[in-house]
Order: sequence, then C-alpha cells, then structure tokens
Amino acid sequence: MLSQHDRPLSLTGEGPHRGVTATVFAVLRRHRRMVAAATVRVVGLSALAGLLLTVLIFALSWPLFTRMRNQRIWYHHLEDPYLHDHTALAWVALGTLPLFLLLLGIGSAALQSVCSRVAATQTRPPHEDRSHTTAPTRLRSLLAVYTLRGLVVWPLPLLVTYTATSLTGDQLDTPEPLKRGSLPYHLVAASPMAAIFIAVLLRLALALAPAAAVTGLAPRAALRRSWSLTRTRAGSARVLALALPSAVFCAAVIRLMTQLALPLRPLARSFLEGATGNFFAAYYAGILAPVIVGVVVAAAVTFPFTCTAFAVLYDRLRPSRTPPGDTGGTAASTA
Repeated sequence: MLSQHDRPLSLTGEGPHRGVTATVFAVLRRHRRMVAAATVRVVGLSALAGLLLTVLIFALSWPLFTRMRNQRIWYHHLEDPYLHDHTALAWVALGTLPLFLLLLGIGSAALQSVCSRVAATQTRPPHEDRSHTTAPTRLRSLLAVYTLRGLVVWPLPLLVTYTATSLTGDQLDTPEPLKRGSLPYHLVAASPMAAIFIAVLLRLALALAPAAAVTGLAPRAALRRSWSLTRTRAGSARVLALALPSAVFCAAVIRLMTQLALPLRPLARSFLEGATGNFFAAYYAGILAPVIVGVVVAAAVTFPFTCTAFAVLYDRLRPSRTPPGDTGGTAASTA
C-alpha cells in the first residue's frame, strides 16, 4: 500500500485533478535535490565546455584580430579614421555555431532525461509500463530528436531569408531582380517573417517530442507523437499556454542577468588587452562576457522547470493506457 505522501499524482482523472503548473511545482519540490544536482552538473559542465570552445575559437581567430590591430595602427599613423570590417568574424561565428548547438543539445538532452524521469515517478500509475532504456540510449535518442526537429523547423526560414536577400538586394547599389518599391519587392521582403512564423508553429507542434523520446519512442515516432498530440485545438492551446510564458521568462532572465553582468565588460577588456595587447580581441571578449553569464544563469533557472513542464504536459495529453491484465476489471468498474 502506498501512503498518501508516496501516491503518484494523477493526470488521468484518478484522484484530485491538478493543473500542469501545480504538478510541475510538486514534482520539483519533491525531487528538488536530484533536479538541483543534475542542473548544477549539466549546466556547469556545459558552461565549462562552452568557455573552452570559445577560447579555442578566439585562438584560431587570432590572425584576424592581429590584422585588425595592424590596420588600426596603420590608419592611426595616417591620421585617418579606421572602421574595422567584422565580416570575417561573422563567418567564423556562423561556422562554429553548430558546435555550440551540439553542446546545447547535449545539455538539454541530459536535463530532459532527468526531468522526465522524475515527472514519471509522480504522474504515471505504478502499473504502467515504463522505459528501461539506459542513459546513453536516452541521450542518443534525444539528440536524434533535436537534430530531426531542427532539420524540420529551420531550413525553411534560412532558405527563404537567403532567397529574399538575393532578390531584393541588401545594398543600395546592388543590381536588383525586383524593382524597389514594387508589390513583388514588398512581398519578397516580407517573406522571411512569414517563414519564421511557420517555423515557430512547427517548433510548437514538435515541442513534446523530447518528452516522448524519453518514454522509449524512436526519434521519428516521437516527432509523430508530438504532432498528433498538438495538432488538436486543446493540445495546441495548452502547448502555446506553456511555451509562451516559458519563452518570455527565459528572455527576461537572460536580459536581467546580462544587464547585471555588464560590469564584467570593462574588466574582461582591460584584462585581455593588458595580457595580449590586442584591443579587438579584448573588445569582443568584453561583449561576450555578460551574454555568457546571462545564458548560463537562464539555463540553470529555466531549463528544469521547462523540461519538467513539457514532460508533465506530454503525460497529460497522451492517450491513457489500459493496465496489463485488467481489461475486464476496468470495463466492469466503469460499467
């Protein structure tokens, strides 16, 4: 017999019916030590790996910083103003973005696995079949889900943005296939926003895929399950009601922590410029320092709640299962 304290929280109508938010707070309160330990471990290791990766990128980009410094000295010698071109650095950042996305995916998968398991201990009946996959298998499955979801969601806005830029021209002196100010020009120029809107809708429709993958579904099956659960009016409304406040809260935490960490900017600049003598490397390091702090703190604060919330919502929306060997009893009791 389970005591009242140990009885799982019912999401299928058995016992008191709790809202998703109340259930999430109950899960996090009961398993606060496990979730906190996992959050500190995952976010800490991810932040350390991200910092080492950033240092490596700065080291590989040092010839670019050196060229900027030499050009600045030369223009200063000629008494001409120098406006450095950051296009090369932008390409470096774009080329290394997949590495940071991979790091983010690994950290998200690790936290999602922990939060889904602690949610399952209270939101599923004891008789329900549970996934017995190992942690490496769950991580591989979650990473595959993140990869497939990214391939579904983001190619459209990227392709549309590139096409619109090439058709409309991003400079005043660029030859344009479309006449500036015409209706086709305005339609093409507005197409990236429409593509981003479609991508956001697809991302919301596949928001439950990681939670589905933790239960043992294959990556493509997890995407299909999330699509089937969120394409209904009730499912889409509940996913939107959960995702929108979570996104706003995450953005607010990043903004707040970045502002609070702004004093790190002159400290990082002065330290790196004094150590290397390169103003531009110190300048970009100073820009990144508060942003890194904001992202790390936001991940530690928001990810546990968000991962647990989507796991609870997935359990709330997915079809209920009949207990093994209890088909007749269940039917008799409902009659």
